[in-house]
Amino acid sequence: MLQIQGFVFNFASENTYIIYNENKNAWLIDPGNMNAQETQAIDNFITEKELKIQKILLTHAHIDHVLGLQWAFDKFNVPVNMHKDDQEVLDMLQASGMRFGMQINPVKVNIEYVKEGDELDLDGEKFKIYHVPGHSPGSVVYHNDTQKFMISGDVLFEGSIGRTDLYKGNYDQLIEGIKSKLFILDNDTQVFSGHGNPTSIGFEKQYNPFLK
Repeated sequence: MLQIQGFVFNFASENTYIIYNENKNAWLIDPGNMNAQETQAIDNFITEKELKIQKILLTHAHIDHVLGLQWAFDKFNVPVNMHKDDQEVLDMLQASGMRFGMQINPVKVNIEYVKEGDELDLDGEKFKIYHVPGHSPGSVVYHNDTQKFMISGDVLFEGSIGRTDLYKGNYDQLIEGIKSKLFILDNDTQVFSGHGNPTSIGFEKQYNPFLK
């Protein structure tokens, strides 16, 4: 049985997640910790639960989702999974930081690209990958069908969708991707978003004003 622990980090109230199982094997998703206090919070949880971080997953590479990426890679020395179309977004991290008045060094991590239709395996629990661009060019969703939940990043929120006015954003592309790839899943599929509260596919089909 998989457990999901969320943390709310940084200036954007970004959701960082840890998925782990009874074997204490775990994935760290979208490490957004940006200061010592936030880093300590996530480090303490991992230590107290005796978790073994086996992968770092990125839903996309916008600054608020990767502020703790270098720390995480240096500490756990495990591969970083992301879509290749967001490599250029990650490469713009320094420039993005300057816009927020932050000094950020270029990240140096071991990246293993994932793509549409790939599956990742956490001790037999399969996660299918959907490429849903529009918020960023390489936005992906990680979906576990067994327990019916997804980590959606900034693709889909409770009552909203990801911004499409950022670099290579595309409103029509995002709407089409959500409807064709996510809305065909079971209505009771839980959605753990990059910001805000969890929701469900059924709720968003019925109430999300962008997807009526």
